[in-house]
Amino acid sequence: MPRNEINRSGEMEVFARVVELGGFSPAARALRMTPSAVSKLVARLEARLGVRLIVRSTRKFMLTEEGTTFHERTLRVLADLDEAERAVAACQIPRGRLRVNANVPFGRHYLLPLVPRFAALHPGVQLDITLSDAVVDLVDERADVAIRVGPLRSSQLVARKLGASRMAIVAAPSYLASHPAPALPRALAGHDLVTFNFVRHSDSWSFMIDGKRCDFPAHGRTTVGDGESARELALAGQGLTRLSLFHIADDIAAGRLVPVLEAFNPGDVEEIHAVYVGHGGRLPARVRAFIDFLVDEIDLRRFATMHEESGSGQLEAALSG
Repeated sequence: MPRNEINRSGEMEVFARVVELGGFSPAARALRMTPSAVSKLVARLEARLGVRLIVRSTRKFMLTEEGTTFHERTLRVLADLDEAERAVAACQIPRGRLRVNANVPFGRHYLLPLVPRFAALHPGVQLDITLSDAVVDLVDERADVAIRVGPLRSSQLVARKLGASRMAIVAAPSYLASHPAPALPRALAGHDLVTFNFVRHSDSWSFMIDGKRCDFPAHGRTTVGDGESARELALAGQGLTRLSLFHIADDIAAGRLVPVLEAFNPGDVEEIHAVYVGHGGRLPARVRAFIDFLVDEIDLRRFATMHEESGSGQLEAALSG
């Protein structure tokens, strides 16, 4: 019989039970088999191995020397199989180190506040979080999950959408007190702007004018490498900046930042995804649990559907609600 047609672990389990219980009949009862089936299985095992394992008669049951050796090895193999099954079953429980990379605004305003709740739900997971607006390579950085805001590059990564957020141009009341809010997009040329210095950043801002989408240059007096720095500078009165509503909604609702040029807002959105390496198979339990947790806990719907013609006062009222 070809080896791949032999249930070797099954043979070992039956043999071990025969030795443990001291006979074919008690082993058959324990295994819910007939005594003859057990006897035939042991005989087939002996024939395949070419040795006698058990000396049996109506009054005597004894292992041969070869049977003793085989029994000892059988117990080790079965113990290893049990351990392997326990290890695989344990992998279904979220545990181990989970490396997460997120951009600074999302990390500070959404991810970090959720960490205590996730940690309480999954005490076996050790979170390793890095906040950076740079787009990292998950394989090079050995990251399990990355939160990406904006368009996704073509890649082999798997993406799970967490939501979307419309953009808005804002400034602090202190800035607008000395620099009246621009009435038209072309008036941006007379204002201080806080923009970005990373490669994937566009150097223009989009507007909707007479039903057509138009782009205006946005060359900032101050450039920064992450959205949180842009927000803090805007709050300090450094100038106008353009950020996602998910990032600045609380500031707008509290009056710390004021939307401008909302009548020309094109309504474009930044999508937010959790991305991970799929590996072509099942996800580790810790990764699956984390992504499912984010999908359940994060609700960005109110930031994606603000009407593009709403004035700043309407926008403030919507966000505060």
